[in-house]
Amino acid sequence: MTETATHTSNVVVVTHPLVRHKLTKLRDETTSTTGFRRLARELSLLLCYEATRDLRLEPVEINTPIEQMTGERLSGKKLCFVSILRAGNGILDGMLDLVPSARVGHIGLFRDPETLRPVEYYMKLPDDIGNRDCIVVDPMLATGYSASAAIDRLKNAGAENIIFVCLLAAPEGIACLSKAHPDVKIITCSVDRELDDHGYIRPGLGDAGDRLFGTK
Repeated sequence: MTETATHTSNVVVVTHPLVRHKLTKLRDETTSTTGFRRLARELSLLLCYEATRDLRLEPVEINTPIEQMTGERLSGKKLCFVSILRAGNGILDGMLDLVPSARVGHIGLFRDPETLRPVEYYMKLPDDIGNRDCIVVDPMLATGYSASAAIDRLKNAGAENIIFVCLLAAPEGIACLSKAHPDVKIITCSVDRELDDHGYIRPGLGDAGDRLFGTK
């Protein structure tokens, strides 16, 4: 059986052939805005499958059209997806396709072009965030500053069990987030080579927000 994910410390790289194929198309500069959105949604669904791998189950009695049986259903804490605005919304929909009952939180951050540090402008979370497993979504883990800041805010609000999911990660971003939050698992499609002087991932896919929403 071919492995579909590789695990290194707290980082999981999803290597399923469909993920690798779709990621290549996502990176291609000739991919249209419509195509980019579709591919991001499809990849997020596949990433969500990996991110929810360890959800707890409990037995439940049901009747099939043929007979009674013992099935399984999710138990324990419920899920909350937390999107880092604005680009996080580009992979949020695919997550909700798989887990439509999940609650959704938003943390608005933009990156200061001089310092590359995040500036918060919005946050809205479920009141019971401390009783939920949280999956934080953002297409890119570049410097790691925004992801670390968002998870700081989540933990301050009471969240304890947190996973970070992104399409691409840079080694610098992984190092930053892992240092700030060593308890947070990172799930991604690829760990790329490096950041350039402007904080963009290389080879990367450009600015995910601009490509998702057709802006520059």
